Amino acid sequence: MSNPENILLVLTNVPDTTTASQLAETLVTQKLAACVNILSPCLSVYMWEGKLEHTNEIPMLIKTTQLQYDALQAAIIKVHPYELPEIISINVDGGLPQYLQWVTTQLSA
Repeated sequence: MSNPENILLVLTNVPDTTTASQLAETLVTQKLAACVNILSPCLSVYMWEGKLEHTNEIPMLIKTTQLQYDALQAAIIKVHPYELPEIISINVDGGLPQYLQWVTTQLSA
């Protein structure tokens, strides 16, 4: 059975659904992610270079393992259109054991 500490949930936002779909397909076909959820658009409010920004973005939830994280991060940076993309990883502390095993199996197959 998979060790839950090895599973990561990675969050990123992209500017549009085309970019999200292309990035998701790249990550899954390169076995860097077992699954990517592309969510509904959201409004992000943040400061950038001293200016208050309001930007519509597409959030992405990426399921991967610690072993794939460095390559996944590099792949996101390579194709991401932002100068400084948000890439946040969260350790998965638990979950359905069969699903966690599926994530691991997808990335080791």
